[in-house]
Amino acid sequence: MLRHLPTSRLVALLVGIVAALGGGTAIAMAALGSGGPQPPAKPLAQALHDAAAAPAVQGVTARITFTNHLIDSSSLPGGGGSPLLSGATGRLWASADGRLRLELQSDSGDAQIVSDGKVLSIFDATQNQVYRITLPQQSGSDQKGATDAPPTVAKIQQLLDQLAQNADVSGAAPSNTAGRPSYTTRISPKHDGGLIGAAELAWDAANGAPLRAAVYAAGNPNPVLELKATDIAFGPVDTANLNVTPPSGAKVTTIDLGGSAAKDHQGAGDPATDPKTVAAGLPFTLSAPDTLVGLPRHDVRPVDAGGGKAALVTYGAGLGGIAVLEQAAPAHDPAAPSGGGGGGDRGLALPKVSIGGIDGQELATALGTVVRFERGGVQYTIIGSVPPAAAEAAARAL
Repeated sequence: MLRHLPTSRLVALLVGIVAALGGGTAIAMAALGSGGPQPPAKPLAQALHDAAAAPAVQGVTARITFTNHLIDSSSLPGGGGSPLLSGATGRLWASADGRLRLELQSDSGDAQIVSDGKVLSIFDATQNQVYRITLPQQSGSDQKGATDAPPTVAKIQQLLDQLAQNADVSGAAPSNTAGRPSYTTRISPKHDGGLIGAAELAWDAANGAPLRAAVYAAGNPNPVLELKATDIAFGPVDTANLNVTPPSGAKVTTIDLGGSAAKDHQGAGDPATDPKTVAAGLPFTLSAPDTLVGLPRHDVRPVDAGGGKAALVTYGAGLGGIAVLEQAAPAHDPAAPSGGGGGGDRGLALPKVSIGGIDGQELATALGTVVRFERGGVQYTIIGSVPPAAAEAAARAL
């Protein structure tokens, strides 16, 4: 809940919903409604302070609607029937200790998203696929700050002023969300926003619980991603509702964002980000040019992907940057049908694209593009909030 966030993370939540693309940060979401009581008007800093100082809720139970217009389903084989791609309705449970479960149901199948605060598991029943993602953890100082007194209005306003240097932030608009008095704010990047136009966040006026998150593409008045609830209740959550076990035959893909791979490379200081140091710990030759399609290299970090050592190289700054994930190319089954040239993941065949004469795969969305190809035993995945032509140019430059 908002009141458990340390000072520096209160405003960071507003920034995070722009970049997170539904990535599992704002939990208890609900739809904006025109009817029902609304709270009194307040400055944004005051509304955020009151949310941080509100008594903590013991848990959240909600019925939700998930909207996903990122991808034109007609562009995917089989119509993109997964509820993760086409949208769904379902239920959400979240406990005060950070555990949550999101159940999505559609005519095409079901999906489950479960987290204990350390590992996020996504089970897509339509693909019989499980993704287990180790999440970054707060430092000890951040965790201590989470139990301190809420920041003052002046401190929050200072953070908002800093945020305003790079983004347009609206005030706290009084609203009603699933029958609950709430506040809604909208944030839009001033520059380096890529294809992202804006994001909106609504939270409960009484207890500070996040109630809605939506992301908008530039030039589109309708959200391309939105998680909202049609009904919501606060109180203790039964532990049984927070757990789900995928079938034993499901394919499992692991991704470590929590820093365990980086710890293998670090000494007494920060995780190694020097390209030569990172490259020394990889089973393949790292490609990390100083610039990529005119963007300067920003960072090089070791990560774990699919149980193997990999590297994440970022270029540029802001949401308009580009990230490149490099990992050893997976072994291919000669008897398996081709899924589009070196994808490795045969569960979902993506449209083909030629990268310098090499067959690759491309997923174009309303908020960005993903391009994947293999060369010399290395699999490259290029991700950015950029049009397909820009992502393809970055792939060719590698």
